[in-house]
Amino acid sequence: MSPRVSYLVGRLDRALRRRLSEALAPAGLSLGQYTALSVLGSRAGLSNAQLARRSMVTPQAMNEMLARLEALGLVQRTPDPRHGRVRRADLTPAGRALLERADAATAAVERAMLAALPASERRHMGELIESALRGLE
Repeated sequence: MSPRVSYLVGRLDRALRRRLSEALAPAGLSLGQYTALSVLGSRAGLSNAQLARRSMVTPQAMNEMLARLEALGLVQRTPDPRHGRVRRADLTPAGRALLERADAATAAVERAMLAALPASERRHMGELIESALRGLE
């Protein structure tokens, strides 16, 4: 009997998280920090709550993470002129530079993960995963 798809996805998730964490360690980043930087790299000026949702963590965890990234000089937060308590997060030049290095490390992990698949199957796999995600949303 073949393993359940959910079991295989879970195993893949654990293996991928482990490999990504190893790849990001030399940059001094956790997987969560990398995710937050990556989200900000593609969409600047997010609030804590928006960034938390897109990074799949709680707002409390994101607030702590942003404080750490800000202390490291990778992120800057500025008050939103329309909402007194909201602070918008952006990457600093140092954050962008670190994100570029981290992106290269994560791309190498992804290449290794997909190396046995022809390009057409890689695209199809991405489409299948997106379809499965839509089925759960």
